[in-house]
Amino acid sequence: MKANTETKKSSGMKKSAAKKRPAKKRPDRTSRSDFFILRLYIAGQTPNSITAVANLKKLCEDKLKGKYRIEVVDLLEKPQLAKGDQIIAIPTLVRRLPPPVKKIIGNLSKTESVIVGLDLQPVL
Repeated sequence: MKANTETKKSSGMKKSAAKKRPAKKRPDRTSRSDFFILRLYIAGQTPNSITAVANLKKLCEDKLKGKYRIEVVDLLEKPQLAKGDQIIAIPTLVRRLPPPVKKIIGNLSKTESVIVGLDLQPVL
């Protein structure tokens, strides 16, 4: 009986030892949240689309300083991509990273609203 007790104890130790394995390294949340992936949906070279692209580039250069990637999707060329982000109006900006996903509709001319919408600065 004594041998059984020892076996149970040692197998219990193995289980607890298995739980203490070093965790896999994950990307640091702070570094990941510092990088923005922005997708701008437009429809051709309309005045609103051109303005939205220009406003987004200026805003990113001023506020994100190289910590961003802009993807411009022309829905006249690739309309199937609208379904994935549930686009209902154009132009629409979708913040893919950092989570959560956020959407802003319009030509992005109201800079302060865009900054708050993208969580680039806290609401005062």
